[in-house]
Order: sequence, then structure tokens, then C-alpha cells
Amino acid sequence: MDAFVRRKADGRSGVDLLVRGARCAGCIAKIEKAVTAVPGVSTARLNLSLGRLAVHFADGGGNPATVIAALEALGYEATLYEPGAARDERDREGRRLIIALAVAGFGAMNAMMFSVPLWAGLFGQELGPATRSLMMWLSAIVGAPCAIFAGMTFFESAWRSLRARRANMDVPISIGVILTLVISFSEIILNGRDVYFDAAVSLLFLLLIGRWLEHVLRGKARSAAADLLAMQAPTATRLDGEGRERAIPLADVRPGDRLRVRPGERIPVDGVLEDGRSELDNSLLTGESAPESVAAGDICRAGALNLSGLLTLKAEARSEDSALASIARLVDAGTQSRSRYVRLADKAAALYVPIVHSAAFLTFAGGWALGLGPREAAIRAVAVLIVTCPCALGLAVPAVQVAASSRLFRRGVLVKSGAALERLAEVDHVVFDKTGVLTEGRPELLDADPATIRMAAPLARASRHPLARAVARAAGDGPMATDVVECPGLGIEGQIDGRMARLGRAGFVGATVPGQGETELWFGFADEPKVRLLFADRLRADAAETVAALKARGLTMEILSGDLAGAVSEAAAAVGITGWRAGLTPQEKAEAIDRLSIDRKVLMVGDGLNDAAALARAHAAIAPGTALEASQNAADIVLSGPALGAVVEVIDVARSARRRALENFSFAALYNAVAAPAAMLGFVNPFFAALAMSGSSLIVTLNALRVGGRK
Repeated sequence: MDAFVRRKADGRSGVDLLVRGARCAGCIAKIEKAVTAVPGVSTARLNLSLGRLAVHFADGGGNPATVIAALEALGYEATLYEPGAARDERDREGRRLIIALAVAGFGAMNAMMFSVPLWAGLFGQELGPATRSLMMWLSAIVGAPCAIFAGMTFFESAWRSLRARRANMDVPISIGVILTLVISFSEIILNGRDVYFDAAVSLLFLLLIGRWLEHVLRGKARSAAADLLAMQAPTATRLDGEGRERAIPLADVRPGDRLRVRPGERIPVDGVLEDGRSELDNSLLTGESAPESVAAGDICRAGALNLSGLLTLKAEARSEDSALASIARLVDAGTQSRSRYVRLADKAAALYVPIVHSAAFLTFAGGWALGLGPREAAIRAVAVLIVTCPCALGLAVPAVQVAASSRLFRRGVLVKSGAALERLAEVDHVVFDKTGVLTEGRPELLDADPATIRMAAPLARASRHPLARAVARAAGDGPMATDVVECPGLGIEGQIDGRMARLGRAGFVGATVPGQGETELWFGFADEPKVRLLFADRLRADAAETVAALKARGLTMEILSGDLAGAVSEAAAAVGITGWRAGLTPQEKAEAIDRLSIDRKVLMVGDGLNDAAALARAHAAIAPGTALEASQNAADIVLSGPALGAVVEVIDVARSARRRALENFSFAALYNAVAAPAAMLGFVNPFFAALAMSGSSLIVTLNALRVGGRK
């Protein structure tokens, strides 16, 4: 199996495994702890949405077989990860849950049809012994097979856990269902009064509803990551040893391959530029509107748009290890991270198995000792096992986090961690950067002579440079220059009506007037005076509305910017923010955040590149655009869409998620405080215990789906 270990140039190595049977945050903690303890393993990270366990080895070696053996010892099946197999496994799990749910629903309705007369009598009269026996057997014939089939999901999980000498949450569920069936059959044989086949199958029906809802929610999270990865180029152009080009699927690119990227194409994978010069539009990755000039030896990130030159680069990573793929993994990480509330729920759930088994045993022993008899004592013990299942507690926070992350992704927001949502719910002060945050990060041509714009437009239309495109937008449709040659990092030249003209930097065009610091282009014909074109970054259309909405939510705000005081002052006045500071270095921004954090919970909204230090020191951080550095190193939340109003949505959803999580905790605690004593005292039989426990899990899950923002 060593052939499947990925080895990198820096000596590190790792392998991805597909793990079956992991269902909750407790499974994540148990698996990662056990695998990390395997000799040679440095880190292990389980993606619960995909079932993928990423294992990294400390010494560059490592044996996947030892990791798989450790997982099997825990009771989890594991194989080498293959995306197609993982997708098929998820599809099989979904179909199995649907079939089991349908069988359980059929069994619950029909078993109850025969059980209701036993409880209520037939036509207002008590049933005779022969009729009661017939109804019991009919309930058994329908309910028992359905319960056994529908419960296989829980039985198999419980058996794997017990075989590994451990106990998971499915163990008491399985014991409760099996004991309920055994007691019910004994009641029939001994001519007892009640049977609980309807309780067993109803319990499984409602539990399977929760499992199916969880499956659907995780499917949404997986879809979010898949949608993000769809931004990658579907194919790449690979060069063979003789320099011939061949189009191949993106998944077939391997480190070391030589790739050809033409102007207008996106970089397919992370690589080092071997030949050519160009300018890259990294706005997809960094949010920066200004193009980056690259030459031989520079790093090119997957997802960047090649604006001008013909490039030849050497692949440094596979598509799944690219910059975009790393951002996609943040979506998955956001649905499975163990926040403070999740850790609290995990600790409570970990105490469940020994406590509930002890409570059930004491109920049985105490009831028998007090004269109830073994039958009634066993029924009470079964009711305790069923009614105190901590499914509601286990689902309280993960369901909320998954629902919140999925909702935010649909609004163009990538959540890096569940803990980030908790911190965002606590913020009371917001700090904005100006450029690329309050402004669009896309330069627009300032007032210029229309005649100059018309003259420069033919050259501007032939370029993909952001400033040139701003000129082309201002001019509208029209002719294009001929004999165009673009010089990366300098400008563009070509023939306009038979005359040579240039558009670009002052030195390239031949201007002698020094610039004044604004973003600019120069245009002119040969041997004629040169004309300067100025550009500015417009405020986002919803910037003022966003600031007003945040003020309405009780938040205070200020601007910390490295721009000139005049530009910052104008932007602050336009959006309605009174506090601002200009001309700050990255270190000064970070120090300002430190001072503010002494008595406030600060949210920093920055571009994720120049503001990295400030983002890292804030209580919570948001980066507009899918900024690579911010998303991986500093920011908690990344806005992939252009709307600044998503900041308001993020805060609203975070606050709503906190309310839902606390509501779920309160409900789970209140439910167990009432249900457990009631079952021990005999006020709840197994049938109503099944309804109560399953209903509590369903209520918690449905409450999680109520996560939303303020209308």
C-alpha cells in the first residue's frame, strides 16, 4: 500500500482514507486521537462530510496498513480514498436510509393499527382474551420484522463498537430495541397485558428521520465544496518531451508536468513559471483588482487568469492540492469543526453510556427489590434506556453549524470554522479597511476628455488589463487597434488609423511629467503630447446600507486604512462612519486592533493580504473575495461574492445560530431532567419513551433548520 502514499518534495508524505461508520463529532475526536497515536503519524484530520481521513506521516514514510488496522480496532471500516468510491458510498448510504425509513414507517403504522385496540378497546369495549392474543400476534408479525430490518443501521454500528470493546451511542439504542422486542414476545407467550412492537418500530422510524436529515444537510455542505471546485479549469494543456501540446483532464495533471497557458485562460494548477511573461488577474484568489506581473521563476496559483502573455509552467501540485481546492476544504472544515459548544456536547455525550446503563440497571434491580417483579422492572429499565438517548444533545450544535454554514454558502460566504460563528455572534465593534472592502476594488475612469477616451479606446479594447478595460467600458463598443503588441507590466502599442500609439505606464508611453500617486495610465501617438488618464476605486453600492444595518444592530464602527487621508475621509463620510485613521502600515493596523480588543470584541473586515496581521489579532475576521492568504491563515469568514451586505447576513446568522444552539441545549437538558425520572418511576412505558426520545431529536434537528438572519 506504500504506492498510494503521496510524497512531496519537502520530504512530507500522506495518504487519504475513506472511513465508513463515522457519524458525529465524537467519532471525529475518537478517530483522530487513535490515528495520531499510531507510530509515524504526525496529524490526522477526518472530513465527516466526505468520510475522508487525511493522514500525514512524520518522517516522510508511514504505512497506511497500520492506520487502517487502528481504525478497524475502533470498529470503523476503512479503505484507500477514491472520490468515485466515496460518492458511491454516500449514494448507497442515502438509498439505504430511505429504504429503512420507508420500512420503519410502514411497520409503525401497521403495528400501531393492531396495538391501538389493545390500548383503547374495540368499539368502546375491552377485547376478549382470544382477540387480544390475535392482535398481539398480528402486531408482532408486522412490527418485529420491520424493526429488525430498519434497525440494522444501528445494530451493525453497535456490533462494530462492541467488537472493538467500546460503546457508542448506537449500543443503548440497539439494546433498547432488542429488549423491547424480547419483552413483547414474552408478553404474548405469558398472556401478558401489553406489547411494544409499535414502540420499537416507531422509535427506529423517528431516529431514521434524524439520520436522513443529517445525511441531507451534509450533502448540502459537500455540494458547496463541489460548486467551488467547479471554478477550476476543466482541462489543461500538457507539453510532451518534444514540445507538442495535448489537452488532458485536470485530474490527470501531476507534479512535474509542463503546461501551456494562453492569454484568457485560467491557471489549471499551482506551478512555477518556466517561460514567458504576463500579468495575472488574482481577484478570484486574493480579491486584489490590480494585476500581478509574473516572470520566469514566479509562483502561479490555480484559478488566476492569464491576461496577456503565453506561459509555460511546471506543475507543483495536483488539482486537489491547488489553491482553489484548499479554499473548498474550508467549506468542509466549517461543517465539522469542534467549537466550544460542540466540545461541551461531546463531553456530556461521552458520559452518557456509563450513566444511562447504570441508571437502567439500578432501575431494574431497585424495582425488583421493591416488589415490582422482573417483568415490570425490565419494562422500566427498557424505558430508561430508550427515553434517555442523548441524540438530541449530540445533534444540538452540529446540526446548527451545518445549517448555518450551508445557508451562508448560498449567500456567497465560506465559513472556516464553527468556532468562528460563535465569535461572530459576540462582536460589538467592526473595523473596515477601505480599498477592496468599502470600495469595489475595481478601478473606474475619472472625468476625462471624451475626445481622449475615443482616441485611446481602440488600444484599450485590445487589452485585458483592468485599467484598459475601464477605458474600454467608458468608450463603449467600437473599432480595435491593429498590429497590437502587449508588453507585460508596461502597456500596449498598436496602429490606430495607420498611426502608432501607446497606452500604459508613463515611461513606456514617453511621458515626462511625474505621476502624482493616483492610479493612472498614459496615452499618446508617437511624437505627440501624452495624455494622462486617472482612475479611482468606487464605493460599493451597498456600503452605506451595510453600515446603517450594522448600526441598527448595535455595532460601532471605524475605518483603518493605509490610503491617503483625503480618500479615506471621503469614503468615511459617504458611508456614514465618523471614526477613521489613514496612512497606517500593516503593523500599525495590528496594534490598533490590539488596543481596541482590550475592552471590545472586534470584527476586522480586511482584504486578507495587506491586513493579515490585523485579521489574525481580531476576535473575528472577514475577508472580502476568496483571498487565499486570508482564508488559510487569518480570516474566519471569506466572502466570495461582491456584496458587502453579506457581512450583515453573517452576523445575523451567527447570532441566530447561537440562539438555536442554546435553545437546543436547554431543551435537551430539560427533556432529560423530566424524562429520566418519569421512566424510572414507571410513568413512561417503552412506547411513549420511544415517541418522546425520537421526538426530542426531531425537535432539535428542526429547530436547527430555523437558523436565519434578521428580516
